[in-house]
Amino acid sequence: MPLFLNDEQAMLQDSARAFIGESAPVRHMRALRDAGDATGFSPALWKQFAEMGFTAILIGEADGGMGLGHVEAGIVLEEIGRNLTPSPFLSTAVGAVTALNGGSQAQRDLWFPRIAAGDAVAALAIDEGAKHRPAQTALAAERSGNGFRLTGAKTFVAHGHVADLIVVAARTAGKPGEEAGITLFAVEKGARGLTATPERLADASLAAHMAFDGVEVDADAVIGEVDGGWSGLTALLSAGRSGAASELLGVGAGAMAMTVGYLKERKQFGQPIGGFQALQHRAAHLYSELEVARAAVLKAQQLLDAGSDGATRAAMVAKAMTGLATTLSVQEGVQMHGGIGMTDEYDIGFYMKRGRVLAELFGDTNFQADAIARLAGY
Repeated sequence: MPLFLNDEQAMLQDSARAFIGESAPVRHMRALRDAGDATGFSPALWKQFAEMGFTAILIGEADGGMGLGHVEAGIVLEEIGRNLTPSPFLSTAVGAVTALNGGSQAQRDLWFPRIAAGDAVAALAIDEGAKHRPAQTALAAERSGNGFRLTGAKTFVAHGHVADLIVVAARTAGKPGEEAGITLFAVEKGARGLTATPERLADASLAAHMAFDGVEVDADAVIGEVDGGWSGLTALLSAGRSGAASELLGVGAGAMAMTVGYLKERKQFGQPIGGFQALQHRAAHLYSELEVARAAVLKAQQLLDAGSDGATRAAMVAKAMTGLATTLSVQEGVQMHGGIGMTDEYDIGFYMKRGRVLAELFGDTNFQADAIARLAGY
């Protein structure tokens, strides 16, 4: 598979770049933050995403969607990252759709039309601690009548306070640390005993701490098989990691473009500082690191679309590499902007904050490296 976009994908990239760049640039995020927005994104913009067809990219044609793949979803996510656009696209159109693709036809019939139309937002309730450790799932799902009773807590659930659908990883058997015994559930907004407390993160986005106090769901809420949810969770996380890697790539590329622009404009000793060889070397190194990460991301998404056995590992590699490359990009960006880069007046600081939050999502670089080593038998 060639590591470049085909003609149709390049057209989608042009469309997404123009639309998101015009409709939701960095100042859009700044305006939401300054207004103390309690939703975390613009519902009107989410509807526009639907009108553009973005929300239905991963929904199969048989279910009324576009029938495209993770490469195309990644194209949209890179532009979201480039513009720091607050959006539930990753959790809804990528994560939840991937999970529901492994669910029942009834679940797809219920949620896919709403997601495709921009009428529904989904959240992914997976983590329970300060760090991403999916196998440590402890939230209990006990048999109750013809369904289950969910008891426990989830943390850092993006859009959890406004989500219409919450995809929940719960334990129906075994103990924390074991992959077997995990089950995925589709929990609807407003379920009795479910509370969500939003917290504002470093990048001004909102994530919720969610408490499940005996939340009752029927058997139809199970996504996939009881006790066999690890395979579905793995698919969801692989899609989420490759998607987060694309968004990270956009953050890194956006920060680099802003920095290179500053190097061309800022003058010292009567010439642009971009003419200084030391800064040229740093910019060239940064460009190389981002391009290597870009290749890793595209490869992971191609493998996901091909249903390859190597897709899980490739998604981990992509997430780790973009975490490193984007961290370098935003740090170099702030440094090359000098003291003004630390002020709220300049947007470069927003890229650093968004990059930091995304780096933790679905596991940071250290988590991915450890997981890859374990898969290799170390």
